[in-house]
Amino acid sequence: MSNRYDLIVIGGGSGGVRAARLSSLYGARVALVEESRLGGTCVNRGCVPKKLFALASRFDSLFEIAADYGWAVEASFDWPTLVANKDAEIARLEAAYESALLDAGVEIFRDHATFTDRNTVSLSDAGTHLSAGRILIATGGHPVVPQIEGAELAITSNEAFGLEALPGSILVVGGGYVAAEFASIFNGLGVETAISYRRDMILRGFDQDLREGLSEAMRASGIEILVNSQPRRLIKVPGGIDVEFEHGASATYGAVMFATGRAPNTRELGLDAIGVVCNARAAVQVDEWSRSSVDSIFAVGDVTDRSALTPVAVREGAAFAETEFRGTPTAVDHRIIPTAIFSEPEVGSVGLSEEDAVMHHLEFEVYMARFRPMIATLSDREERTMFKLIAQAGSGRVLGVHVLGRDAAEIVQLAAIPVTMGATKADFDRTIAVHPTASEELVTMSKPAYRVVQGERV
Repeated sequence: MSNRYDLIVIGGGSGGVRAARLSSLYGARVALVEESRLGGTCVNRGCVPKKLFALASRFDSLFEIAADYGWAVEASFDWPTLVANKDAEIARLEAAYESALLDAGVEIFRDHATFTDRNTVSLSDAGTHLSAGRILIATGGHPVVPQIEGAELAITSNEAFGLEALPGSILVVGGGYVAAEFASIFNGLGVETAISYRRDMILRGFDQDLREGLSEAMRASGIEILVNSQPRRLIKVPGGIDVEFEHGASATYGAVMFATGRAPNTRELGLDAIGVVCNARAAVQVDEWSRSSVDSIFAVGDVTDRSALTPVAVREGAAFAETEFRGTPTAVDHRIIPTAIFSEPEVGSVGLSEEDAVMHHLEFEVYMARFRPMIATLSDREERTMFKLIAQAGSGRVLGVHVLGRDAAEIVQLAAIPVTMGATKADFDRTIAVHPTASEELVTMSKPAYRVVQGERV
């Protein structure tokens, strides 16, 4: 069979699979090269197992209040069972990915690809070459580990999903999505948990009220949050790992996990030799059509450094296929991207934060609701939910919606539709509420908590 294709996709994650499948359905002859498992980070070491673990970690808190609802519950947790069931689900999903690709006519190569020229890649194991008019890079990213002494003693999110046993205690280093989610997971599964973050508050880039609300809730649940704190050295000691911090203190933990960011997988592709321009973080620089500096080479997903979120990669992969093989030029709008953090409690956010709106020199009104969720009202649990809506003064256009609490991700997904459409606060107001729900607050907040004019609350 010929080794000449219309499209070669390097990387079998969410973006690559979508691009390959749709391009093949649109009539292209497509080869997909993946050296590991299909599904990429999301299916194997990210979104899917993370959400499963987050769900598992929440049962304990439900058992705690079950008695207030008349239930007598005796329960115990078995880590190996969770890991085994997670592995089975990932295997099922990978098989589904493979089946979908094969059914669409995509040829799959389990190998590592390296560019030899702008239209050709070499397969390391097979020792053969594939060529195509277009090549799409969709190789994703990998966890970044700080260059400190003893760093090899720690784990990352890659290893956290397959631990043989839960540690008695853990230090999670970082302050973003992954750190907040895994700290909540470990804490919910009974591990004594601490976060070490080099800045003064976790979740940099999110709305300040979300950041403060999640920090307070995590501390109330027993998670220790060490801000302005960064490990300097890790030392193996009997029973654990001793962590020396830059400010001079030290503490011992059963395990240490680095959640200190991710970097694009571009180092072993041979991009320098063919003139593909990458930025300082080694991400492929692309235009609005996902085209690199070499007109036959494209890139989507985390490897581009635009937005490291699975749904974005999927949309970029689909847009590439529409543009290149269906004749329908499609560019992805990255301005409004809903997102969620599966921490405990959950965080959901879409549109501008209050701080972003100030930076854009906008005048706006802020609507706020903080309340005790209904599920906690029959117990003595101190649990709070927060809704925050930001609307532009004058036009009333809703600029951002931010939620902290149970099912925040589900709520924000639906709120993202009117926000993306450009809905106004009046549109929200004339929407009839569903009662009793938490999300009815989005359509019943009648008076602004305050207005922001020239960056000042009035």
